Amino acid sequence: MASSKEYLEYVLEQLNNLNNLTYKKMMGEYLLYNNGNIFGGIYDDRFLIKKNESLDYLNLKEEIPYQNAKSMYLIDPDNKELINKIIDILNN
Repeated sequence: MASSKEYLEYVLEQLNNLNNLTYKKMMGEYLLYNNGNIFGGIYDDRFLIKKNESLDYLNLKEEIPYQNAKSMYLIDPDNKELINKIIDILNN
């Protein structure tokens, strides 16, 4: 199932604290970049962030974005407090 443009736009709105946020559509999904570096994506209308040691202490739920892929952190786009914390960690 491909991700919807509406879901992407909603997630992008939640990530408005990132100054250099871009995305690239690939095979019906969306890859998310900050400062040119991939940090996550939208897969089957799920917001997933690449695993990063600096985020491990948050004990985030992990999911597989697609078959045979490495697990990523599943992020609730409605949890603005968590998103801001993740952005702060990833920007430092």
